[in-house]
Amino acid sequence: MTQVPFFSFAAMHNALGEAPFDIFRRFWDKQWYILGASVTEFEEAYARWNGTQHCVGVANGLDALHLALRAMDMGPGDEVIVPSNTYIATWLAVTQTGAIPVPVEPDLRSYNLDPARIDAAITPATKAIMPVHLYGQSCDMTAIMDIAAKHGLFVVEDNAQAHGAVHAGKRTGSFGHLNATSFYPTKNLGALGDAGAITTDDPQLAEQIRLLRNYGSSRKYYNELPGYNSRLDELQAALLSMKLPFLQQWTEQRRSLAAMYIAQLADMENIVLPEHTSPESHVWHLFVIRTKQRDALAEYLGAQGIGCMIHYPLPPHLQKAYQTLGYRRGDFPLAEQIADTCLSLPLFPGMSEQQLGQVVAAVRRFFDSGGVSKVDKG
Repeated sequence: MTQVPFFSFAAMHNALGEAPFDIFRRFWDKQWYILGASVTEFEEAYARWNGTQHCVGVANGLDALHLALRAMDMGPGDEVIVPSNTYIATWLAVTQTGAIPVPVEPDLRSYNLDPARIDAAITPATKAIMPVHLYGQSCDMTAIMDIAAKHGLFVVEDNAQAHGAVHAGKRTGSFGHLNATSFYPTKNLGALGDAGAITTDDPQLAEQIRLLRNYGSSRKYYNELPGYNSRLDELQAALLSMKLPFLQQWTEQRRSLAAMYIAQLADMENIVLPEHTSPESHVWHLFVIRTKQRDALAEYLGAQGIGCMIHYPLPPHLQKAYQTLGYRRGDFPLAEQIADTCLSLPLFPGMSEQQLGQVVAAVRRFFDSGGVSKVDKG
């Protein structure tokens, strides 16, 4: 039995050849490891690619979200609208400032923050909206930016999973006042360790982020404000610059694989397949299906040597970390429904049609083996 990993770096790394080793040798010889030319070069390249005026590299995606909120003076007493279904880092960034996350339910077709539900969550304490482009699909940023403008709110995009997704002719990470992303190794654009960045068109906010990431200092040993140590490494920046030109090619591979999954599973009544509004709106960081038989299917696929994961098994409002907010099961039923039924199938650049066919065949065998009820497509 040939195994199918959930994710593999092999094809991407092979495409890079000796370039990473050349970068390391230059990095080693240069003897300048923090906030040097490599960081600046990547920041400029990524800003151009993303369609923004500024990019500021930071240590990781959570720091990017947190520093973006800090730059907007978010703090105790403020409220930030967040998705009810997201990775917990979105909420952690809010509470790290002392502000309060206010969950809003998703649109079940996209799994993204539902703009139609935002107005009802806005109070006099609301200061920002933090949409997450979940699984690689763009939120409806036109609607979200209109709501923010109407109420005088900041917008911080969490773009960690959607490098290159497009909405209304613009790439995600270029709509909000400040936008955070992660370059964790398995992201569509991944470093070889933790890394992140913030993008913006506002030069004053960009400068504020540069201060915050570096101890609140623009000149060594002179500190203008209480800052943090959250700096993108020179080595990671150089590696990201090397990988950036490959990103479109890798994205097209992801799109092709997703299209194959959808075509080959379209007749399956027991699963809900992901939807997307247009080919360019989704970069398929994850291929997420839903089924009431999720746990049994995951166990079966594992026994067949097929990797799969759950993104994410418990929504933030039910995490022990946020029990003090007082939420209970049933408070956000759509987020809970997604968490109870979602399953991510293997999808990565370099995955072969044969491997994908093996996954599809295993999913079909599981449901053909008996009596699974249809899932509510809600």
